[in-house]
Amino acid sequence: MSLRRRLTLSLFTILVLFAINVGTHFWGSYARSESMVAYRDAVSAGQLTGELAKQLEDQRQKILVLATLRDNTDDRLADADRQAALDGITQTRDTVNALGSRVSDVTAVQFERLRESSERLLNTWAAFYQNYNDPGFAADVDDPIPYLEASQRLKELEQRQAFIAVQRANVIDRTIELTDRITVLGFVASIFLTATLGFFLVRYTNDNLKRLKRGTLRLGAGQLDYRIEDIDDEGELGDLAKAFNAMSEQLRRAVGEEQEAKRAADDANAAKSRFLANVSHELRTPLNAIIGYSEMLHDELGDPREVDREQFRDDLDKIVLSGRQLLSLIDDILDLSKIETGKMTLNPEHFNPGEALRLVIDGLTPLLRRNGNTLEQGDFSALPTLYNDAVKFRQIVVNLLSNAAKFTADGTIKVDARHDPDRQVLELTVSDTGIGMSEEEQGRIFEAFVQADDRISSTYGGSGLGLAISRDFCELMGGRISVDSVPGQGSIFRVSLPAAPVSVPEAA
Repeated sequence: MSLRRRLTLSLFTILVLFAINVGTHFWGSYARSESMVAYRDAVSAGQLTGELAKQLEDQRQKILVLATLRDNTDDRLADADRQAALDGITQTRDTVNALGSRVSDVTAVQFERLRESSERLLNTWAAFYQNYNDPGFAADVDDPIPYLEASQRLKELEQRQAFIAVQRANVIDRTIELTDRITVLGFVASIFLTATLGFFLVRYTNDNLKRLKRGTLRLGAGQLDYRIEDIDDEGELGDLAKAFNAMSEQLRRAVGEEQEAKRAADDANAAKSRFLANVSHELRTPLNAIIGYSEMLHDELGDPREVDREQFRDDLDKIVLSGRQLLSLIDDILDLSKIETGKMTLNPEHFNPGEALRLVIDGLTPLLRRNGNTLEQGDFSALPTLYNDAVKFRQIVVNLLSNAAKFTADGTIKVDARHDPDRQVLELTVSDTGIGMSEEEQGRIFEAFVQADDRISSTYGGSGLGLAISRDFCELMGGRISVDSVPGQGSIFRVSLPAAPVSVPEAA
């Protein structure tokens, strides 16, 4: 369960207990209030009952006196006295009605009996007062039964009301006692639950924060593989642990990538250093030849003896060859520089690839056969016309054949090309039976400044640019180059170029 849910549940529980306490308090207050109202009504009814009993007693005494006077004298009752007596009867009725307003359901029967008997009694008394001066009126006010009946009913109501008052008082006491107990229990339970929940929440939060702190310290100590896995939380703390683990993983990857980039940069710097050393050697060799043969020719011209024209021509050929080697190396460096800066462009034109292949092979035949190699070539007559950069196409072929001639001795070099009409590509294959390469070496030979093995540079020479430039030319022309090789058995280079009727590569 998440920390947020735990806090919410704890808060909800505390609020429920608080609501129960508040509800209990209001319920007790309401019950006490209702009981007090009923108790006051009962007390008020008791007072009205006593007042009514006194009024009935006073009225009966007056009537008995007036009845005796009426029977023994001829005195008449004055209108004012009679009206005052009738007002007393009305006041007694009002007292009965007031008592009725204080009656509850449990005393309704007793009051109804009282009301009926008192009404009969008061009507008799009112008729007596109204007909007092009429000699023919026969008054029956001396009969005590109606009065005793009304008194009895009043006493029954009074007893019932006293009983109800006692019951109400007992209910009030019990209600107060019950609500006080519930309030105290709720208060104690609230304190206990709040303390318990607070203790567990603090311990739970503290344990998880310690785990997070431990993970931070280990991460700071360089343990990038450490993960926080022991947090039992599906909410904020769990999300924080997941974010910490994700950050640790990203940091580990970033450090790994930085280390890999550093190794790659170091390798690149080492490769460039080796390249500069190789290029320096490759540049010095033809330059030394040019300078050396030039000085020799200069000395021969200053010699009074006759110049050996055949030897002179042979030395000039060596100077020209060294110059061309030097120019070729400089051209490779310039081409690579253009490729890396994005300034290399295509000059597409329609050309016959078969004719271009024959021209390149004819020009490189002496080089290909210099190490006792045998040259084999396929049939190029059926190749379709290409629309691409013819100069770069020839440069790719020159680089591949030169590479094959360099690493093959007393072997076979084969050049073949065919058109695949289904894929609309021209496939060029240059194979040799030379020294071959391992899989690791095959993964490096198309990188600039890199040769398959550092020993190759010292043994066979070369700058390591030819295959890198060939790969870039192939990609620029919309094709690709690949190699299959086995150490000691030779290598096969395959070049695929688009051969649609009019195919301008996207790279162009």
